[in-house]
Amino acid sequence: MVDPRFFTVAGPFTAAELARRTGATLQGDGAREFHDVAPLDAAEPRHLSFLDNRKYLDALRQTRAGACLIHPSLVAQAPKDIVLLVTPEPYRAYALAAQAFYPEAPPEPRLSDRAAIDPAAKLGPGCSVDAFAVIGAGAAIGARCHIGPNASIGANCTLGDDTRIGAGASLSHCMIGNRVRIYPGVRIGQDGFGFASTSQGVVRVPQLGRVVVGDDVEIGANSTVDRGAGPDTVIGAGTMIDNLVQIGHNVQIGRQCILVALVGISGSTKLGDFVMIGGQAGFAGHLTIGNAARIGAQAGVMRDVAAGETVVGSPAIPSREMFRQVAALARLAKKGGNGDNGGKSE
Repeated sequence: MVDPRFFTVAGPFTAAELARRTGATLQGDGAREFHDVAPLDAAEPRHLSFLDNRKYLDALRQTRAGACLIHPSLVAQAPKDIVLLVTPEPYRAYALAAQAFYPEAPPEPRLSDRAAIDPAAKLGPGCSVDAFAVIGAGAAIGARCHIGPNASIGANCTLGDDTRIGAGASLSHCMIGNRVRIYPGVRIGQDGFGFASTSQGVVRVPQLGRVVVGDDVEIGANSTVDRGAGPDTVIGAGTMIDNLVQIGHNVQIGRQCILVALVGISGSTKLGDFVMIGGQAGFAGHLTIGNAARIGAQAGVMRDVAAGETVVGSPAIPSREMFRQVAALARLAKKGGNGDNGGKSE
């Protein structure tokens, strides 16, 4: 259950109001009030819950929840006395309902006297800057931004309105959009990994680009985004980046992409819009990944991927081809185990 020491609940909300906020179709008493959200197995009559996976049908049948967000195909499985909020996207609806019960409070306007803010920096109205944060000369911070403790905003960086920078994050050579969330320990704008190998040894290539981050982006804890070598490194609006992701110089990521933890993208690779990348996937440099491509977890991508294509494995190949290879290998292994010697060594 939610710990009230860390989270403050709003509401209560009627079933009708929750249906309006989530876009669900109400089945039941619209005037009934609900005070919180909870999982099916822990919910009480005062709670709203949700079901998005058939694996939890038993939990639905036994739940004490007063209301449930549910897919139309599962309505018949619900207890008779429960208020139903029917939607083809229960998890999305739950996210909207949880936002209603737990709205994100704006930062309390406050500039710590232990922060180091250069006189040439500009801060918009309603900003909060915590202790030991550093904001460099010429930096421009939008309205209602929150800069966490020990965070560093380099000279001439820009942040849009309602952007939040987590504790210990460091930003340089970057332009950040509105409503961006940068989590603790993120590094944005450091030198890209650019070197020229010559007969006389390795020569460092100056990294002269920036990092440009669009609106509504999230960058997870301890992720790193290198600045470009000349062209910029770009992250498109609405993209969600998990923890411990590495994005190399000159990489261009489209809109509404999802990158799961431990993804690594080498320099100058371009991702289209709505690309989804599973955890620990790695990309060689100078690749083009088409719109809505899907990259499986731990894939090693060494070639371009067409729009809408799904690839898995290392080296990554189309998923159907990979599954055919796995099936063929299984048949060969089974055949070898059933030979004249019973699969035993001579």
